[in-house]
Amino acid sequence: MRNKTNLAIAEDEGESSLNILREVYEKAHVVRSGKHLTTVNELCDQIPALRPETLKAAVELALQFGTFGANKILTEEDKGAPIAAAVSLAANLPLCVARWYRYEIPGQVKVDMESEYYSGSLYLNGINGGDKILLIDDTLSTGGTMVALIEAVKKAGADVVGAVAIIEKVDNEGHDFVWIKTGVDVKTCMKIHVTETGVEFV
Repeated sequence: MRNKTNLAIAEDEGESSLNILREVYEKAHVVRSGKHLTTVNELCDQIPALRPETLKAAVELALQFGTFGANKILTEEDKGAPIAAAVSLAANLPLCVARWYRYEIPGQVKVDMESEYYSGSLYLNGINGGDKILLIDDTLSTGGTMVALIEAVKKAGADVVGAVAIIEKVDNEGHDFVWIKTGVDVKTCMKIHVTETGVEFV
């Protein structure tokens, strides 16, 4: 019997990872967050507690979809942070985290943002001119967070070489919004519809 190729092994692992995340979203609670339906789930909200196998599944998918010509990873401090931290370890790349509060230090970049959950400012530190950045987030919804991160990177004089979100809520049209505003094509690992009765997989 012939051995599986690396590509076949990767495909098997990817399917296994997707199955784990499908199960997570099948069990998710659906709530209304402002104008949008959203899920409360293990991966993004740690409700129930985030199992190592679920985090590992998200990281494996991010590694498959990510563009690793980067020298740093960037995320925001909320729901994407656990995933990005684990990707940072797996890819051996430094991690930067944009925050919702400011430090009185030189070199800080401030951008305005509006997302599904939050409207205000985002503050970026740790990125220098000429850096090549891979963005990692848990969910692409309206695209507001991703646009703010991309604008902050550009304002710092760095380049975005890739952007990955584990989940895409396709009804909120965030992918197209990010593309129109920034020209960045966000890669998403699993696409879903969120309905009053639960999650449907695209």
